[in-house]
Amino acid sequence: MVEDVGVETKSNCLAGKKVILCVSGGIAATEAIKLSRELRRHGAIVYPMMTKSAEKVITPLALSWGSGMEVISEWESKMSQLGSFDALILAPATRNTIAKFAHGILDSPVMMAISAASGRGNPIMFVPSMHDDLFGDPVTKELLDSVNNMGISIFLDDSREGRRKQPDSISIVGNFCNIVNSKLPNRKKVAVTLGANSSPIDSVRFIQNYSTGTTGWAIAEHFHRMGHEVVCVSGKTSEKPSFSLPDVRVDSTPEGMLGICLQLANSENAPESWVHAAAILDYVPEFVKGKRPSGKSEWEVKLRPTKKHIREISEFASGSKRIAFKLEVEDDENSLVLRSKELIDNLGIDAVVANLLSEAKGDLENRCRIVFPDGKVKQICNLRDLSESLEALISAD
Repeated sequence: MVEDVGVETKSNCLAGKKVILCVSGGIAATEAIKLSRELRRHGAIVYPMMTKSAEKVITPLALSWGSGMEVISEWESKMSQLGSFDALILAPATRNTIAKFAHGILDSPVMMAISAASGRGNPIMFVPSMHDDLFGDPVTKELLDSVNNMGISIFLDDSREGRRKQPDSISIVGNFCNIVNSKLPNRKKVAVTLGANSSPIDSVRFIQNYSTGTTGWAIAEHFHRMGHEVVCVSGKTSEKPSFSLPDVRVDSTPEGMLGICLQLANSENAPESWVHAAAILDYVPEFVKGKRPSGKSEWEVKLRPTKKHIREISEFASGSKRIAFKLEVEDDENSLVLRSKELIDNLGIDAVVANLLSEAKGDLENRCRIVFPDGKVKQICNLRDLSESLEALISAD
């Protein structure tokens, strides 16, 4: 065995989880090394297994390097694949392997591992990879429906270049984490607002505040990985999430974002928690239809105040946990904490993530702080720390 020790930890979403990574034959087997490393980045202990067909695509030595464990591909007396594991991924999931599982064929250690995991009720994800003509065969649909009805999660990418290629490892692990952690207690439906607002001055010009969306995406991704049902309400962002989140609703105007939030708050399956990370415009210009000709001297633009989103949602979000964000430009930490405490008292929210502009743009030891209703303050050093702290707050009884 040759072990890859250079894996940087991204989160503890799979900390201590024993995950069987089954690799069946198909060109997408070449992605198994990246996948095993990404699982380890989130704390998983990866136990790799390969079919004989997979060994024709990549070597067991390569997968052993990526996972840090010996690869099982032969029958052995200990039958370790029948031991205690927490979850299983089959990637790539060829149609042949899917069909064998659906019909109870145990002709390899991989097939026995999948069957044993299914019998134990472990979370299982199949990641099919095949050409479109094979994927379009009604038999394939019947097989996928069959295993899905058994409780197996199917994770598919869109068709590209005539193939259903295997999704990237970050997307696979992000959604696999969600499946595994959805069994944890106190999983919630969480709405995360993020990004910046813009508002038109005339038909071609607008004003906009500053927000890349980085913080909001990071929080939403972590909540998704931890098994919560996440709805993102996004304004304008210059950054993208590292993988596609299942429910992202976009409107860059203050009025549009508020409309989406109110619709969510009044829905039958309303969010149980809110994280208001969006940079909402406090003022918008009076719109002038058409284009103001260039070359004129001065142009006075009148601004009117917008509605405060948290206040507008309050009456419909009774009983929900709500977290606000507050940014100050020219302030000291004591004043920032006092202003955050006032916001908590006035709006009845559960916490405020407060930071100064210098912290948001700099590489300082403390990125921000979380202010609580009792006046206590928790210093936050980075985005991972912030995401984990907010998730712990949302998940608490």
